[in-house]
Amino acid sequence: MRRILVSAVAIALAAASATVAAAPADSTADVRTSTTTTTQLPRNVLPVHYDVAITPQAQSLSLAGQATITLDVLEATPSITLNAIDMVFSSARLTPDSGKGKALTPKVGVDAQAQTATFTFDKPLAPGRYRLALDYTGKIGTQANGLFAIDYDTQDGRKRALFTQFENSDARRMIPSWDEPSHKATFTLTATVPTGEMVVSNMPAANTQDLGNGTTRVSFAQSPKMSTYLLFFSVGDFERAATQAEGVEVGVVAQRGKIDQARFAMESSAAVLREYNDYFGTKFPLPKLDNVASPGGSQFFSAMENWGAIFTFEHTLLLDPSISTQSDKQRVFSVAAHEIAHQWFGDLVTMSWWDDLWLNEGFATWMASRTTQKLHPEWNTGLGAVNSREGAMGRDAVATTHPVVQHVETVEQASQAFDAITYQKGSAVIHMLEGYVGADAWREGVRNYMKTHAYGNTVSDDLWRQIQSASGKPMLDIAHDFTLQPGIPMLSVAASACNAGKTTLTFTQGEFTKDRPGKEPLRWRVPVIAQSPGGEAVRTIVEGGSGTLEVPGCGPVVVNAGQTGYYRTLYAPSQFAQIRTGFTRLDAIDQLGVMNDVWALGLAGLQSPADYLDLVKATPRDADPQIWGDIAGSLHSLDEYYEGDAKRQARFRTFAIAQLSPVLARIGWDEKAGEADPVKVLRTELIDTLGALGDRKVIDEARRRYAANEMPAGLRKTVLAVVARHADAATWEKLHAAAQAEKTPLVKDELYQLLSSTQDAALAGKALELALTDEPGATNSAGMIRAVSRLHPDLAFDFAIAHREQLDTKVDSTSRSRYYPGLADRSLDPAMVGKIRDYASSHVAEGSRRAADTAAANVTYRIQVRQDRLPALDAWLAKHGS
Repeated sequence: MRRILVSAVAIALAAASATVAAAPADSTADVRTSTTTTTQLPRNVLPVHYDVAITPQAQSLSLAGQATITLDVLEATPSITLNAIDMVFSSARLTPDSGKGKALTPKVGVDAQAQTATFTFDKPLAPGRYRLALDYTGKIGTQANGLFAIDYDTQDGRKRALFTQFENSDARRMIPSWDEPSHKATFTLTATVPTGEMVVSNMPAANTQDLGNGTTRVSFAQSPKMSTYLLFFSVGDFERAATQAEGVEVGVVAQRGKIDQARFAMESSAAVLREYNDYFGTKFPLPKLDNVASPGGSQFFSAMENWGAIFTFEHTLLLDPSISTQSDKQRVFSVAAHEIAHQWFGDLVTMSWWDDLWLNEGFATWMASRTTQKLHPEWNTGLGAVNSREGAMGRDAVATTHPVVQHVETVEQASQAFDAITYQKGSAVIHMLEGYVGADAWREGVRNYMKTHAYGNTVSDDLWRQIQSASGKPMLDIAHDFTLQPGIPMLSVAASACNAGKTTLTFTQGEFTKDRPGKEPLRWRVPVIAQSPGGEAVRTIVEGGSGTLEVPGCGPVVVNAGQTGYYRTLYAPSQFAQIRTGFTRLDAIDQLGVMNDVWALGLAGLQSPADYLDLVKATPRDADPQIWGDIAGSLHSLDEYYEGDAKRQARFRTFAIAQLSPVLARIGWDEKAGEADPVKVLRTELIDTLGALGDRKVIDEARRRYAANEMPAGLRKTVLAVVARHADAATWEKLHAAAQAEKTPLVKDELYQLLSSTQDAALAGKALELALTDEPGATNSAGMIRAVSRLHPDLAFDFAIAHREQLDTKVDSTSRSRYYPGLADRSLDPAMVGKIRDYASSHVAEGSRRAADTAAANVTYRIQVRQDRLPALDAWLAKHGS
């Protein structure tokens, strides 16, 4: 495999003759034939091609632009309306595309609230094709919306780079455009930039011209037909490395001096591209695929799937040899796999409107999980599907949930659509349906979907029809049940005595909720797989609210065997006793699934929460590392419910430490030769959790290693986290000095996060004040305040609201409506519910308060758990001790 380092000029020259596959002329999802696609713009004018030239002024944060848009007027109209934000138009001219006829000069009107610009003519335009030429100026931001600047420290001083982030509706900040996913068009982009800086866009550069005045003009090859939110531009002091994968140049771009830290991402991307070319049955259609690293961060996203030019923040792309962990390495691969999946699901075929965002995000989440497990079996990440499902169910179990296919009306609602339902529930539903129809039939359906809708836009049923046709199974009703209505099925299961080597299960379907105990349950057709250890797996569909199933074997029977189903399982007490007794006989994935069900059902009051502690006691020390990692996380969460009650918390911590300490003693602090990768991950999870639980041995050892600077890369972040959590004023100042002196952005950002992770309230207050200064960097401030909220939610929320106007400038606009309520998520103060609602009513549009309502519901639920569930845990602890 050939790997090369190339300069900006070499990239441009090497790509001068690059071409891209054209969109098929008979694209079935062309917006011109659609009468149902949502739009916020008039339908009478549609774009065909954008020819854009920009001159960004990085230091003054301003932009000069010229856009010539080829467009079709479908019916006579006196005006053309498109999207634009913070733009001033100095000229506008409309000419027939044929070149014949008089040029027209329209009046320009800008509606800042609607985010539109309207060009009005003296008389109606006749239907036909035209070219609208616009000269305009715009703004460069300091948060990840539109075209934005990132400042970062290096050994050679402070530098600034520019990047774009257009999803979901921010292309309109750089280009006047029809900024909606169904309005696909082709793009050519030209940028005039400082000579010597590297420029990156979706396509390779087609021409580069040194203008002789310290600037260079770079023109990129024409893009395929795509949505505006997928356009990308970046310029800065970068390096690039590249390799080849099936005729595609796969590259990584990073700040100068850091390119070696991106090589794992590059190699992973090449491997994933080969896998996806095969899986989708449609080859990646662009000549190159870059992954561009940026310092800093966002409260909205970590990476973005721009077609041919994925954007990823450094913390999710680079592996710094001084600080990166095994978990970081797995995250780099998983995120790359997710974003590359979007090159097909999202870029080649795009949802018609944000209602079906899950077609992008749910599928990419599932595809990344599947591909990570296939290409890196040594990581044993298959159990991760259970944790992903739990993330969805935690969100889906409260009244403020929504269907996977959701109704979106506004830009702000679209921003809030990027949540656990869209990503994790979407992924879980796909996992379940693939298990139902079979992996081969599922893949055939996906391949047909790609071929049928390439370069077009779709809705969910376009996918379902292809899957059903390929499989021959009636899955459409099941798909609709799980995507068109919200919530989680709950199967109450009773079992007969084993007879003739078989057990008969009886199912009653209800609905699992955390905050509506008397709710009339919805109905689902639920695919069920049940199995006893070592026995044959059997399947059924529970519909109409009830069902039965005969299962071979007399041991403990697991419902949802293999954990592909999206539902909760509530076992009868006698059946749960069997599972508890035979827990070690279950497959690891079923152990994890059972534990997660018992955890959720216990905290919701549907069975004793102490049943979870019984399973913890039943888990052997040598269980799958991911089981113990999950236990550590759950015990940490329970500990937080005891916050403020020192005596009860101390008793719980004695139990929790007694369970986790022997596991850490078994694997040790230091990595061993030939050690499995999951063990490396577990080590960091155990040290972090035991430190949070106040284990003196762990805290003292972390402090010793910090003082002696005995922190190998795989443990450095973990050791520093324990030290920072328990820091006194002197230690905090030492960490602060290290952050100020650090010249590597990836490490510097981590240190500022650590400063915000102390349990000392006074030091947390200092971190909050520091976050509002310029010192941490413009995109790190909001993250610092969020880090404070993990241990001090009330302190962080009150501070953020008190400084809201100042903090708004440090939070990307796509995140604001959910950022502030999210700070309060871990509060146990009843007064917080009113505070969240007061914030929302004052600062969030009435139709966009879902995030605030969810945060309020979570706080209410946490208070209920603390009040109603902890007594049962206390009684169990008093009886069983440690």
